[in-house]
Formats: sequence, structure tokens, C-alpha cells
Amino acid sequence: MKYVSTRGEAPSLDFAEVTLAGLASDGGLYVPESWPQFSAEDIAAMRGLPYAELAARVMEPFVGDSLTPERLRELTAKAYGRFAHKAVTPLVQLDEQHWVLELFHGPTLAFKDVALQMLGLLFEEFLSREKGSLTIVGATSGDTGSAAIDAVAGLDNVEIFMLHPKGRVSDVQRRQMTTVRAPNVHNIAIDGSFDDAQAMVKRIFADRDVTAKHRIGAVNSINWARLMAQVVYYFAASLQLGGPERSLAFSVPTGNFGDVFAGHVAARMGLPIEKLIVATNVNDILHRALAEGDYSAGSVTPTSAPSIDIQVSSNFERLLFDVGGRDGLALAEQMRGFDASKAMRLTNAQTEGAALFTSARADEGDTAQAMRWAYENCGEMLDPHTAIGLHAARAADIAPTVPVVTLATAHPAKFPDAVERATGLRPGLPARVGDLFAREESFVELSGTYEAVRDHIMGHAS
Repeated sequence: MKYVSTRGEAPSLDFAEVTLAGLASDGGLYVPESWPQFSAEDIAAMRGLPYAELAARVMEPFVGDSLTPERLRELTAKAYGRFAHKAVTPLVQLDEQHWVLELFHGPTLAFKDVALQMLGLLFEEFLSREKGSLTIVGATSGDTGSAAIDAVAGLDNVEIFMLHPKGRVSDVQRRQMTTVRAPNVHNIAIDGSFDDAQAMVKRIFADRDVTAKHRIGAVNSINWARLMAQVVYYFAASLQLGGPERSLAFSVPTGNFGDVFAGHVAARMGLPIEKLIVATNVNDILHRALAEGDYSAGSVTPTSAPSIDIQVSSNFERLLFDVGGRDGLALAEQMRGFDASKAMRLTNAQTEGAALFTSARADEGDTAQAMRWAYENCGEMLDPHTAIGLHAARAADIAPTVPVVTLATAHPAKFPDAVERATGLRPGLPARVGDLFAREESFVELSGTYEAVRDHIMGHAS
């Protein structure tokens, strides 16, 4: 399996190389040269497998020769052995049509664990072969940071610098990052938004002064291996609800577009998916892009769902490339225009190619109402991101015979204030999180300038 850049000029890489590279050298994102295909019979044969075995089956075509099937199964068994639920990603029924796929049973209570527990092991595996080291630079709107730090803390050959927007993540999210005291972990709070932090990370990859001294790696969803791991739970949900003979719709709380793009990948591989519902909040660039073809960034409005408080969705570039003819040079020109003006129109080919997707927007009132509905009618507490997904799922025009699965991206206890405002009840942290609020925090605060962040990383990287 070879991987190509969405911007057409970076060299193609194998799976091990693309895992360690993260962002492509031409500024693009890596995608497989072609999509692996599973027949209906292939998918049906996966029914009833334990999650780790299912993960190995789904990932194997993407891995190619970089791992033996036996080694891949060992890694998936280790990655998913830390989850608090035996099913790893269990389904919960809300009513006759709606289901919730709980993706928060990993060590940091968020869906990012499903991918990053695996990614940390892949880093360790591939670096040990070449006796190399990796300096990870990442940006987080809340959950990526803690999941990535948990996955790599204490590793000998990996160092991580994680940027978060100061004051724009929940107390639980921040503490899950800043109370980890491993020597290879560095937390940075910047003045600005997640978009500002993400832009800095992309500049780091293109900064030759940095890359000449350090091998820079990515844990954000710009890293293909992370997306690959997220494809698995679409297969898991489908197989539990009648797939492949039955088609499902999925509603996905969407900020950086990686989680819902994994659903697109599953569909490309042969999984029958009726619709992918992109659920956004008032930071609705993706809703406008899919509904009107208008991909225009505005200013970020802070909400109770910080992981959706994004105006530039990195992974949307992967979709535009895949459905728009896979013309990397043309897409590179289109993205240069967007970088300059923060606005662009989707082409007719891109709009028509994205027909599997629909979208919906939820304001703060909609979000609170969805949390109340789930608790009062189903006894289920939802975090605000999942509530946005449920709002979109219930508003979508989906035939009543089609199950609609909302991806529950975080445990409600990660956002206790928002949940309490909506339901009157304050969710407690699971016992496995331990004494989170008793631990000492450690992080640095930097101005929102690229130079300040770059100089800090250069001054502290081993």
C-alpha cells in the first residue's frame, strides 16, 4: 500500500513512513493511492469478532508490508486492552431508530483514545526498527491532547509538545494534559484559538530551521494512521445493527473532519452507509460548505462544545481531493487561494462527489435541548458534542427503517458544567480517572505568535 499527498508533489510513502511523517512535505495530507475493497461476504465474515480482531482485519490492507498480520494483531490487542468496556465501543439504544456509539471508554474518556492508543504503539514499533526519535508537535481543542499524551508518555524515543488555546478547553480536558509529569511531555497554552494553534503546527512542519534539527511527527488527524484506526468502529456498529445487509446512517459531531472522514473511508471500502451527517455548532463552516458550497472561515465563537469551535477543518482537504477527481496540483492551487483569502467555493465535482454527506447546525439552545431529551426520555447523559450529533440525527431526513447512530465522542463528565446546566445533574468522573483534581499542573503560557512557540520548542526539544 502506497500513500500520496492531496497536493500532488510530495513523494509517495509506505505505511510506516507515512505514520512517522504526519504532514506531507508539500503541505498536503496523505491518503491511500487507492481504497481497499471488502465484499459483502468479507464484511459478514467479520461479524462477532472481538474488537481488537476486527480492528486488525480492517486495518490490514492499509498496513501493507509494514507489519505482519501477526504483529498487527498483537498491537491491536494491546491498544484496546486498556479500555474500560469489553466491547471497546458499545452501542446504546435511545429509541426505535436512534442509537449512540460510545467511544469514550478509553483512558482519557474521549474518542481520540480509540485511534491514539494504536498510534502510540505504531510510533514505538517503527522508531525501534530504525533506532530513531520523533518530536511530536500537536494542537488540541481539548481531547486530542490528553489522548496523545497518555499514548506516548514515558516512551523513550518520542517527545511531545502539545498546544492548547488558553481558557478554551474544559478543566477536565486541561488537567488530563497538564497533570501528566513524564519528562517527554511538554504542554503549551497559547493566546488564541484552536485554529491559531493548528496553523502553528502546520508551519512547524514547513519550517526548515526546525526540521533540519528534529524529526517532526503528528498526532492530530492529519496523521493517516490515526484516521485508519477510526474507520474500525463504523464497521463495528454496522455489524451489530444488521450490516452489511442493512445500511446505516451516522451522525458525527464534527470539528476537524477526521472522524466523519473515517466514515467516508468505510463507505469507500464497501460498508453500506446511507448518510453521513456532519453535525456542527455555530462555528458552521462545514455546514455551509456542504449545504451551499461556501467554505469561508469567520471568527471562532467559543461554545460549550470546544472541539467543534473550529473554522478551518484540516481533513476536509482529504475529502475535496478524493471526491473532486484526485487532482493534487489543482487542489493545491485551490488551497493556496483559501489560505490567502480564508474563502473558497467548492467545485461542481466536489459538491456532487460529497453526496453521501448531509449536515446540520446546532446553537447552544439546541445543544442543551438534546441533552435534556436524552436524559428525560432515555436516561442517558450526553456531553455537549454528542448532543450536537443527536440534534443533527433527529433533524435529518432519514427513512424510519434506517438505524441512525450518533457517535458519542466524550464522556459527559469531561463537560460537567454544560451537562448540569442542561439536565440539573452533575456527572461524576469515572473512578479510573483517579485524583485528577488533586494533582499538580505543569504548563507554560505563550503569546499567540508563531515565533514564541517555535523558539520554545527549539529550546526544549531534546
